[in-house]
Amino acid sequence: MTKQTILVAGSGFAGVWAVLAAARAIALAGREEHIDLIMVAPQPRLAIRPRFYEAVLDNMEPDVSELLKVVGARFIDGIVETIGTETREAAILRGDGTQQTIRWDRFVLATGSRVAIPPIPGLAEHAFTVDQLDQARQLDAHIKALPDLTDTPARQTVVVAGGGFTGLEAATELHERLRVMFPSHKPHVVIVDPAQQIGAEFGAEAGQTVRDALAEIGIEQRPGVRLSAVDAGGAQLSDGSRIEAATVVWAAGVRAHPLAAQIPGEHDAAGRVIGDSFLHAPAAPGVFVTGDTVKAATDDAGNFNLMTCQHGLSLGRVAGYNAAAELVGLPLHPYSQPKYVTCLDLGAWGAMYTEGWDRQVRLTRAEGKKLKQEINGVWIYPPAADRDAAFAVAHPDFVIVP
Repeated sequence: MTKQTILVAGSGFAGVWAVLAAARAIALAGREEHIDLIMVAPQPRLAIRPRFYEAVLDNMEPDVSELLKVVGARFIDGIVETIGTETREAAILRGDGTQQTIRWDRFVLATGSRVAIPPIPGLAEHAFTVDQLDQARQLDAHIKALPDLTDTPARQTVVVAGGGFTGLEAATELHERLRVMFPSHKPHVVIVDPAQQIGAEFGAEAGQTVRDALAEIGIEQRPGVRLSAVDAGGAQLSDGSRIEAATVVWAAGVRAHPLAAQIPGEHDAAGRVIGDSFLHAPAAPGVFVTGDTVKAATDDAGNFNLMTCQHGLSLGRVAGYNAAAELVGLPLHPYSQPKYVTCLDLGAWGAMYTEGWDRQVRLTRAEGKKLKQEINGVWIYPPAADRDAAFAVAHPDFVIVP
């Protein structure tokens, strides 16, 4: 009997948990001998992307190869170049440069997102990001080399473009690093954002908490302006002002992986496929979209998933389970994630934990920091390479929230 194939593209949060959930569903149906479960990614590693703003970049890419083996999945090193939504044949560029074609019965797109770099003069050449691990390491090396520069105010100055999660966490972490690195100098960290208030996206209460924390830390807030140009010496802003700075960090928005554009049907402004309640790509039979490549309703109140690991984990479980369920005869599981929380690291000040889409502040400072460290250091990491342990966290209803 010819095996059927589930092909999962991507080894991020959604990809890893899609494989685990699919393997669990296959095992529940006793169909291990009939389904070939394959992950395709450049490496069998899960990038812990929410932590790339941190000063210590150890254990940020745990190896999941043994985990994949114990649940019965195969790993292929490579990049999916074409999905083949009509032919159901995906073209793979292998790590050694060879080409491979894989015939699939169900395809799960879990390739995530990338930071969007707009055509601002000098931005691509002179600014840093913390979007990918190699980029975070480049910024880390740059910061560690600052003491070798001439002692000028620009050396201790950082401009962060973007007042969202990534920008705030990067800014507060960098402020603390500069404070320790140059104890006789006051760090000058500036957050630039086009919103009328820094932290406006967090709402009234949480936004005010963010602004108060930044003021207490000593971070300059420049709302209502954008970067207009970047060069080796600093940043030009849209209001005509200039900030001399040795370091400029871009943290202002992401887009779905380009593979999402190959899937027919409706997409949102970030390039995500508009998925149905089971995470099908409605116009591409056999294709499931998950993680940062899908926009799906989280509840019946008009809320949709954000491009975060919190949603990616659950989306991955549901997409993987449903991809397998269709092949092994199990009932499909609708995606639902009504509880929404945030935990924002604010450096030396601590962290802010909120609940609900209106972001009600529940924990701050040291209490919030303790929870943030638990989330970053434990909750979002893959389970041990043990089949039972993996399946215990792989059912589509499983979610970890405080």
